[in-house]
Amino acid sequence: MDKKQIEKLVAEKIDAALKANDTPKKFFITENGRGVVDGGDLYNAVLAEVLSIMKVAIADIIIEVNAKPTEKPVAAAKNAPQKK
Repeated sequence: MDKKQIEKLVAEKIDAALKANDTPKKFFITENGRGVVDGGDLYNAVLAEVLSIMKVAIADIIIEVNAKPTEKPVAAAKNAPQKK
């Protein structure tokens, strides 16, 4: 998969997760004291911007993880911190 395909897959998964969750209405106070209610234009713009940044970041992480050789699960478990 190339980066665009991974970004599209991540976007689809995030969109599906958003649609599956019925989030309660939220109210935010902005720095200038303006109130923002969930579902308003300003809130939707901020949400879209944050999600677009997250989609790119998640896609980059997936690409980076797949580019590096991974440890075998048994070796990784042996190196994990032990609970005391």
